[in-house]
Amino acid sequence: MQTVWLGGAEWLAVLRIGLGLWWLESWRHKDKKGWFERGTGIAWAQNVAAKHRWATVRTGFDRVVAPRPKAMAYVVVYAELALGLGLVVGFLTPVALVGGLLLNLLYLVLMIHDWAEQGQNAMMALISLVALFAMSWQTWSVDHAIGLF
Repeated sequence: MQTVWLGGAEWLAVLRIGLGLWWLESWRHKDKKGWFERGTGIAWAQNVAAKHRWATVRTGFDRVVAPRPKAMAYVVVYAELALGLGLVVGFLTPVALVGGLLLNLLYLVLMIHDWAEQGQNAMMALISLVALFAMSWQTWSVDHAIGLF
């Protein structure tokens, strides 16, 4: 497929890199000191989960996240960084795309009542699916350069 400026494979790489930059921006704008030292991120999520309309979300949060808030803060913050870097440079791209898709779906379920968050997470999940099934790591990626996938 040829387009005006780039070919189809290059546009898929642009989409993948753009998604990676979106994850990096999500990581960049977080108050890391608040997340790690004061627990603000997990406390906010706990407040959201406590009011959630689905009991399974409340129960799941209380069983998985609430007992280990500091560890979960590190998981969330550094997962976003790892996803962003992996997608921008194209390293372990399918793993990053699946991980990002799962994290977006988790955010989507947690924030079911917030339409602004719904839109962002739905778009990121859709881009992840397109980039995954179109094998966007075939152009401009470390994966392609070393023949990984």
